Amino acid sequence: MTMTGEEHARGLTGPWWWPRRRSAVFDGALALASALECGAEGIGFARDAGIPVWAGVLFGAVAGVVLLVRRKWPVAVVLVAIAVTPAQMGFLLGIVGLYTLAAAEVPRRVIGALAGMSLVGTAVVTFVRVRQDMARGDLTLGDWFVPFAAVATALGLTAPPVLLGLYVGARRRLMESLRERADSLERELQLLAERAEERAEWARNEERTRIAREMHDVVAHRVSLMVVHAAALQAVARKDPEKAVRNAALVGDMGRQALTELREMLGVLRAGDADAGGGRRPVGVPLAAVGEAAAAAAAAATRVVEEAGEGPWLSELEELVGQSAAAGMVVELSVQGEARSYAAEVEQTAYRVVQEALTNVHKHAAGAKTHVRLAHRVSEIAMQVENEPPSEPGSASAAGLPSGGNGLLGMRERVLGLGGVFVSGPTDAGGFRVSAVIPAV
Repeated sequence: MTMTGEEHARGLTGPWWWPRRRSAVFDGALALASALECGAEGIGFARDAGIPVWAGVLFGAVAGVVLLVRRKWPVAVVLVAIAVTPAQMGFLLGIVGLYTLAAAEVPRRVIGALAGMSLVGTAVVTFVRVRQDMARGDLTLGDWFVPFAAVATALGLTAPPVLLGLYVGARRRLMESLRERADSLERELQLLAERAEERAEWARNEERTRIAREMHDVVAHRVSLMVVHAAALQAVARKDPEKAVRNAALVGDMGRQALTELREMLGVLRAGDADAGGGRRPVGVPLAAVGEAAAAAAAAATRVVEEAGEGPWLSELEELVGQSAAAGMVVELSVQGEARSYAAEVEQTAYRVVQEALTNVHKHAAGAKTHVRLAHRVSEIAMQVENEPPSEPGSASAAGLPSGGNGLLGMRERVLGLGGVFVSGPTDAGGFRVSAVIPAV
């Protein structure tokens, strides 16, 4: 198992240049063993060199303890090992020094040069020592044994530690590279998770906005007409019972239509919520599932709007105008151009614009004469709803219809969402005009 990022940084708890305390203890033990070895070998060196024994032991101990700094200065350790090779001491120092040098972050040419110097030095010293032993008669082998022993000893003391060090160094660099890649991948996954959460939240907000707009358009118009008819019913209940009955029947029909449309929309919403139930990211869900959840939420939002918007159509526009006329509004409908079929979202948007504009007339200008104009053009469809000032100033709010201020905003969002143009505002005559142009394709 490898540590990544912050955990790896917390793992560096050793003193000075050691990464951990156990590394310092291990190097101290190696240095002590090397000092004891070199000190013992210093006795023979002092005898051959003709110096006091204590001087030879001290020299060997000082040379052996250099192994303590092998992680900090591996080149210096190998140079010391090469320097004491003629004294026939420091075998542990040379082996560990070459291993540390090969495993360290040192240029390969430096490793090759120092390993070659150690190889040549060991070969020369071994050649001389074996030849001297054969000259004294300690060895009775042939002359071929001298170069063989020199080469074999040099390779045996140099090649294994260098090769092992190169392998360990390469493996360490690989692990560090994998650790860095893991850190980078973790950061990228976290960033992707945050972006997926943002996309999912955007999809949910977009879904809520579209649902609110659709429900406003579906319910507000019919409920507004019901309120207007209810007010008229109250006014004529005693004077004209037959008209009161007709108004009551209209109120009932509109109420049933509003309930039917509301049930259909709620049914679609429940189905969409069941399909996209993974919008929120539960604890323990893999990060890869977050993107799928965001896509599901966006697809659910689109599906809700499409399924909930299977109607109405422009062919029902006359019926819509007739309902407003039945509620007492003086409204005229004029259609220009040849009627043809459009994309579903285009017809629905055009219908909703006219519907909401008529609802606003009921709310704010009851009794005002209203003109509804629809124009079929080559590459677009245009609609305009314009009302004159109400005949009686106090009739604008006679029915007591509340206004949430979302009608014009919803119409603008619908039209602009299809790449159209929406304009609304008061007229010079004191009325109000709503105009929209929607591309036909």
